[in-house]
Amino acid sequence: MEVIKRSIKWIVIALLVIAIIPILITTYEVIFTKNQSILFLGGYPPKVAFLVVAYYLFLLSLGIFWLVRQIVFISKLKNEKTKAELLFLKNQVSPHFFFNMLNNLYGLVAKDAQKAQELILKLSDMMRYSIYEGEKETVMLKEEISFLKNYIELHKMRYHKEISVDFDCDVYENKKVVPLLFIILLENAFKHGVENLRKDAYIKMSLTTSQNEIRFTIENNYEKAENSSGIGLKNLKRRLELIYPNLHELTFSIREHVYQVQLILK
Repeated sequence: MEVIKRSIKWIVIALLVIAIIPILITTYEVIFTKNQSILFLGGYPPKVAFLVVAYYLFLLSLGIFWLVRQIVFISKLKNEKTKAELLFLKNQVSPHFFFNMLNNLYGLVAKDAQKAQELILKLSDMMRYSIYEGEKETVMLKEEISFLKNYIELHKMRYHKEISVDFDCDVYENKKVVPLLFIILLENAFKHGVENLRKDAYIKMSLTTSQNEIRFTIENNYEKAENSSGIGLKNLKRRLELIYPNLHELTFSIREHVYQVQLILK
């Protein structure tokens, strides 16, 4: 670190010396000679004039090079900051869900070993997807759909009550999307709807694609109004701002005992 500081110090001194030379020459010309300034090159031999012009062009090129380097450096720094923030946001996705499922498995192993094995396999697939596929910039949309379906199946096996979950998909096979976006909305539907309702709980989901957009809609019923400004939604909104700036629409609709969210990615 000390060596780097000394190197920066000498670079700054060298740049200052290079920059101050033309100022000193010009001052000398104005004070001690009949020429107004070396900048006008009056009465100078062609070779000297050429050297002076070349010197100033060198300074100009050096200044432009330094400015470009600074712009590139700031751009890289901004990108690295954005990547670090996105990684942090991704790592916040559904950690408590996995903890809850593991706790449920602990009690289920002794009661129903076969059901526990099924849960473990699905949970393993979800954790693998969240860790490895979640690190990628984009994934195939069908992989994200499989992740959501596993999440739904795990919840159905977890609850001891009848719940209705409909998931309609009509997507292009080659469509890609940023991973772990829709899971936050699905998680909220279970948390604020299914978990609080004793009966007749339902979730309706729709995922469709066209040539230029992906449209995800989710609806659930609930008993009483819940505060929807939790960490999960703040996380989602921030990720959308970073990844899809001005290319997304996130809308919420609340009517009597029904909560609906629509996310459009363009």
